[in-house]
Amino acid sequence: MSQPVWITGIGLVTSLGEGLEANRPALSGGAPVLEEATFAPFPVHPLPPLNLDSQIPKKGDQRQMEPWQRLGTYAAGLAIESAAARDLVSDMHLVVAAGGGERDIGLDEAISAELARLPPEEAGPKLNERLAGGLRPTLFLAQLSNLLAGNISIVHGVTGSSRTFMGEESAAADAVRIAAARLAEGRGDIALAGGAYVAGRWDMLLLYAASGTLHRGPWARLAERGEAGLVMGSAACFLVLETESHARARGAAGLAKLAGIATGAARRRGTDSAAASATALAARLPIRPGAAVISGMSGAGAARAAEEEFLASLPGHGPVVRTAETLGHSVEAAFPTNLALAAASVQAGAPQALVTGFGVWRGEALALMEPI
Repeated sequence: MSQPVWITGIGLVTSLGEGLEANRPALSGGAPVLEEATFAPFPVHPLPPLNLDSQIPKKGDQRQMEPWQRLGTYAAGLAIESAAARDLVSDMHLVVAAGGGERDIGLDEAISAELARLPPEEAGPKLNERLAGGLRPTLFLAQLSNLLAGNISIVHGVTGSSRTFMGEESAAADAVRIAAARLAEGRGDIALAGGAYVAGRWDMLLLYAASGTLHRGPWARLAERGEAGLVMGSAACFLVLETESHARARGAAGLAKLAGIATGAARRRGTDSAAASATALAARLPIRPGAAVISGMSGAGAARAAEEEFLASLPGHGPVVRTAETLGHSVEAAFPTNLALAAASVQAGAPQALVTGFGVWRGEALALMEPI
């Protein structure tokens, strides 16, 4: 990077609570917070109670957002506040990782029940009729992924350039990578990057269950789960990234330095393996012996095997912390969350912290954090 990039603000919410201090137990394998009844047989890591009014003051704004959008907008406000950057939002670039909107499960069930009783020639017109009457325009618009960026811009006044990425875990890694690259290349001084995910969604739980990756039954430690080892976790994390020169000029206290970030996308079959892809990415980062590893391994069997193979090829690394055990896997929020925990790790004395990311379907990412 031509210009050093610092993290000067962190807005973090997970099942453990709000803020970096509440989430430090994830670095030491702390006890998880779980909801095991509501979505049985699938345990999830739920959200804690949040005072949304402190970051999203207008009730109207809150009502038109879906839960994951409210969560992301809230975490973005925490990050701006953490960086003491409220007066800089007009120049702040915004890069968001987002999934699709939430489905109206009740409407889906009602329509399916009606269509099941109809002959094919009547089912098509009835489907169009029910969709036209059942979906409000505001609900339809809420499905658009880039509305998270729009809500952050409206609520917090972030009016620099804006980009939204979709693509599961890869979206989050690339959001941070591109934001940092723009700053390092001199195409801005300050940026806000991150994502959000709400685990309590039947539509997503059933999707992952159908793939054979979702853990069923009582929660268990990662080492005790089989191939289907994924437990979803609600989380949101936004990071304020800033060039060192800009941060020093305004007297901002940096939390950690982002020493490098690299992303890839192996096919995960044949010789093009995720582990080989990650090993190639590691060669592009200045990793030193003893670097702590903040693992973004989700718990899915293929991702777990890929990370284990990669770490075996990385000699002399320090202790490995698998945050998905305590926090669950939060898809678009996972990589930023682990970057925040890596910042906490170097603040606590680690010489370096290497963040790994292995997507459930695809996508590898590595980031290296260092103390300032």
